Amino acid sequence: MHYLFHFLLLILRNFLQLGDMSDKENGPPEGSAWAELKLPDLLFTDTIRELHAAIGKEWDSLQQSACQTAAGRAMWKHVVHDPVAGILAGETYLKSFYDKINKDRLNNAREISGVILAVRTLWFDSKLESALSSFNGGEAQVVLLGAGMDARAYRLSCLKESDVFEVDFPEVLQIKTSLLQAAMEPTNEYQHLRMTAKSLTRVAADIREHDWVEKLQKSGFLREKNTVWVLEGILYYLSHSQAMQVLKMIADNCGVTHTVLLADFMNKSSTMLSTSTFHFYSDWPDHLLPTLGFSDVKLSQIGDPDANFGLMHDPLNMFNKLRSLPRSVQTHPDDGTPCRRLYLVQASGSPR
Repeated sequence: MHYLFHFLLLILRNFLQLGDMSDKENGPPEGSAWAELKLPDLLFTDTIRELHAAIGKEWDSLQQSACQTAAGRAMWKHVVHDPVAGILAGETYLKSFYDKINKDRLNNAREISGVILAVRTLWFDSKLESALSSFNGGEAQVVLLGAGMDARAYRLSCLKESDVFEVDFPEVLQIKTSLLQAAMEPTNEYQHLRMTAKSLTRVAADIREHDWVEKLQKSGFLREKNTVWVLEGILYYLSHSQAMQVLKMIADNCGVTHTVLLADFMNKSSTMLSTSTFHFYSDWPDHLLPTLGFSDVKLSQIGDPDANFGLMHDPLNMFNKLRSLPRSVQTHPDDGTPCRRLYLVQASGSPR
């Protein structure tokens, strides 16, 4: 299943309704990263064109958000190392994202489109590496739920001792596999691309159903093995009952082995936009997760010391202004707008 953050492309207009402008930007100095859009030559080969044409015709908006997320990572390549993001995104989404960035730069926006996506990606990368290190060098499993066009198995060296499982809709995994295979053909520019993970298994399953864990286990997942679960941009697309079912299934593993959950949560205000397709929310995920079985929960917001990566240096941007308010405040005292928050959460538990 894939539900990655399709709202990130319009995050500054829809999620936080940011309208304040400034001559200060978050990210690199003007012109240093986005002066010109250079598309990979491989995108113009027949095979890659046909695969992306199928995505445009056959995938729904949620599935296509996988390409939008990949485009964001490709556009922020000056901070996010993801060499195949452009190939997985495709021409249409790369151009669309580039246009949005240029528009923000021309308007001197405080936040450039995709900055949350970049920060979120870097946060998950760093916490994943830390979680694997906490296993004291032992072998581990990493499960990416709603993996979409995620390429961590090809770009993170910290996965060298880990068995990686990508769970998503079969059509998403099939085209992703075909894109990567085409990119790695001997005559193509990514011919030297190799997995950095110890192993990679793609599991076709819908986590809204009750059989996805069974399918995961049949694919080689071992409950007794230390595991990091990555739920990036997925929970809020589920209904409350579906999201709670997924979280409970993961929490149950805390009684079997050392288990780490990395996930992002929206608060209620973030799901209340008139055009919103979001459902599940939690205003206090750090209170919710211990009730399910996690013993240690750490919560961050965009802009916190472990969730800015030098990209949120303007103290007047909306994210830093939100951080200064108590989380119980639902309406911003300055302008009366709802306090829409995104929480980055690391939780863990073990039989000990």
